Amino acid sequence: MDPLNTTVFVISAHAADFVWRAGGAIALYSSRGCRVRILCLSYGERGESERLWREPGMTLDRVKAARKAESEKAAAILGAEIRFFDAGDYPLRVSDELIHEMVAEYRRWQPEFILTHSFADPYNSDHPEAAQLTLKTRIYAQAAGYPAEGKKLGAPPVFMFEPQQPEQCGFKPQVLLDITPVFERKRKAMESMEAQEHLWEYYTDLARRRGTQAVRNSGRKEIRYAEAYQRVYPQVTTDL
Repeated sequence: MDPLNTTVFVISAHAADFVWRAGGAIALYSSRGCRVRILCLSYGERGESERLWREPGMTLDRVKAARKAESEKAAAILGAEIRFFDAGDYPLRVSDELIHEMVAEYRRWQPEFILTHSFADPYNSDHPEAAQLTLKTRIYAQAAGYPAEGKKLGAPPVFMFEPQQPEQCGFKPQVLLDITPVFERKRKAMESMEAQEHLWEYYTDLARRRGTQAVRNSGRKEIRYAEAYQRVYPQVTTDL
């Protein structure tokens, strides 16, 4: 992998999902010189902005603006680009235009790999909707006959990041990514998401627990923080 010619995609249903679930991976790869591009499908303006809605006179446009500003700040801290699609929240609505724009993103940037949500989440249906959109548009981008500009996509691996309730979502960690060198950047990015302050410590504790598991599974005692991922497609290799 040539970092200066490598793009990583992070496809996030809501404005803060990428921070909690993949902030370490984003910071890690951006620190290596890779382009990390976050595709944020919605602002999380209805389901994940309760603190903002408690303010007197709050409006939908003001909530969107606040969440957009938080996400842009977090992305900058992590060293990533971010694009917002404003596809709605509760429910997230997949339109033909959104599908086409996602395919165009794949064709233009040719990501090395993709991070997105798990296939199931009984607590938030927008998350699996985002996962299905990620896979559908990846497939369409691979089809030579799909009417979008650019070279057809190869076969970038897809990794699902850890949901908040992994047991209920059928999530099984298969990859533990050491994010120790960049964890402070992730923590700072999390603190940018002021509308969801209650999650700062939750995801800090989770990173510690996954770090402990990473030490046990590798013997690398220097690991303190990690993120968990699950593969969608088989790994192809000449060595086990």
